[in-house]
Amino acid sequence: MSKISATVLTLNAGATLQACLESLSRVADEIIVVDSYSTDNTLDICHRYGCKVKQRQFSGFGSQRQYALSLTTHSFVLSIDADEVLSDELCSAILRLKQSPMEHRVYSLRVVQYFCGRPMTHSGWEPDMEIRLFNKRFATWNLLDLSERVSFPDTLTPFPLEGCIHHYRCATVREFESKENRRASISARNIAASGCSINRLTPRLRAMGAFLDCYLLHSAWRDGRPGHSIARRRFRTTLLAYNMARQIMIHHNNNINTDA
Repeated sequence: MSKISATVLTLNAGATLQACLESLSRVADEIIVVDSYSTDNTLDICHRYGCKVKQRQFSGFGSQRQYALSLTTHSFVLSIDADEVLSDELCSAILRLKQSPMEHRVYSLRVVQYFCGRPMTHSGWEPDMEIRLFNKRFATWNLLDLSERVSFPDTLTPFPLEGCIHHYRCATVREFESKENRRASISARNIAASGCSINRLTPRLRAMGAFLDCYLLHSAWRDGRPGHSIARRRFRTTLLAYNMARQIMIHHNNNINTDA
């Protein structure tokens, strides 16, 4: 029988972690948790499920996932988030897969996004196939702080599995806003580091572009009130990220002028 390591990133994930680990415990032979110094009951839940826990300061999603990958024992690794749950159908598919040699190097899994308990079909949150189960000898995480992905040779073709991952991204609008503020902070650092020019109009223009992209290109209007909430928050998150990036760059330039 093939064995699978599972990796999970956590930060104050007590509200969703138990459901996540309950589903993982059905298919994983070890569960590696990399925690960014949670202050809630996250670690208690991890220990209850026999997880191997390492604490590490968060430095970006890509590097954090790659660090978790480096701690795994088995060749095949299943990577999910603390607010994700494997469906019964997916668990069954993985268990069947483990009964025979896992011939494919990378497997694609369908991810269904939820906003306040409702599955999304548009708004940039539409169901998508993602590489979440792979042989770490042939694939690895890139080191992007946001929008991280599993990288693998073009010669490999992902094999799709039945079932899905339920991604419960937020239980309330307030939780969604909190997560988006965190993303804005990460994005601001990346924008500032890119050295792009940001004048006073840039944040609002970028924010409007993000709103239109979500609302029109990704048809957020078809998701009703949740879609409106996501599109509005895309505007605010982008506005915040560029305003923060501008302040970082101004502060950096002032320090350079002072040192000179």
